[in-house]
Amino acid sequence: MRRRLRALVTAFFALPLALAAAPSAHAADPTTMTSGFYADPDASAKRWVAANPGDGRAPAISASLANTPAARWFGSWSGAIGTAAGSYAGAADRADKLPLLVAYNVYNRDYCGGHSAGGAASPSAYANWIAQFAGGIANRPAVVLLEPDSLGDYGCMNQAQINERQGMLSGALSQFSRQAPNTWVYLDAGNPGWADAGTMAQRLHNAGLRQAHGFSLNISNYFTTAENTAYGNAVNRELSSRYGYTKPFVVDTSRNGNGSNGQWCNPSGRRIGTPTRLGGGAEMLLWIKTPGESDGNCGVGGGSSAGQFLPEVAYKMIYGY
Repeated sequence: MRRRLRALVTAFFALPLALAAAPSAHAADPTTMTSGFYADPDASAKRWVAANPGDGRAPAISASLANTPAARWFGSWSGAIGTAAGSYAGAADRADKLPLLVAYNVYNRDYCGGHSAGGAASPSAYANWIAQFAGGIANRPAVVLLEPDSLGDYGCMNQAQINERQGMLSGALSQFSRQAPNTWVYLDAGNPGWADAGTMAQRLHNAGLRQAHGFSLNISNYFTTAENTAYGNAVNRELSSRYGYTKPFVVDTSRNGNGSNGQWCNPSGRRIGTPTRLGGGAEMLLWIKTPGESDGNCGVGGGSSAGQFLPEVAYKMIYGY
């Protein structure tokens, strides 16, 4: 709030240069409109610590996880999405902090993987949902990570389904462009182990990347920051050579402290990574997936459901064992 007027004035005079340098739907920089990142007061780790103050793991989880700025995920469980997104962005705005929000409700979500299957009931239902999401944020400063895995999850989809998904993502980006002028939206681009840089550049472009501020990498995965930075740069080289533009990218560092062992679903021996901050080889390093939240009924999270907070997994992730 206190930096907003200065940021808007600066953005206004910089507008022609910004548009010439890189295609983007937004001129305002939400990082200059706020004083740091917002820590979700209702984060799953924070709730667990409050409910288990006598647990021997609670001090470590409180110190390392519960108060670290991280994203809140929004989907069908969020109720009236315009109200939910608006309430969250509004609380962050009143605190003069920048919120991280994940939109995770695309029709046929996780179609191939299955552990997080679900999403909106139809493409039109998704269009309505995401329009309300953008409208709820409105002119407040925010960062939105748009539909994790949606461009990597093509392995079992036919071309008609792929075209349908690209249309939904492009439509979503249009809604944020129209309704949320102070939001940076990052279209998710999977991770270095999923698709080669040329393939991902094509998928990003076909899904409307020109309308987004940038793209996101490594959400809910474990690849190192260096691996993601190299991959993001490679994607940008492909975007530049094929389509004549590049985009900033962000990396989910929440669980990449030990890198990947080749497994994506609750692997053992992982470790938390660099906390949310600007820079670090990417535009931002962000905690998007909360450490300790399950990837599904698999690995060290056997018997759990996706998103369930597992204190023992969280505790071990703090120390990397």
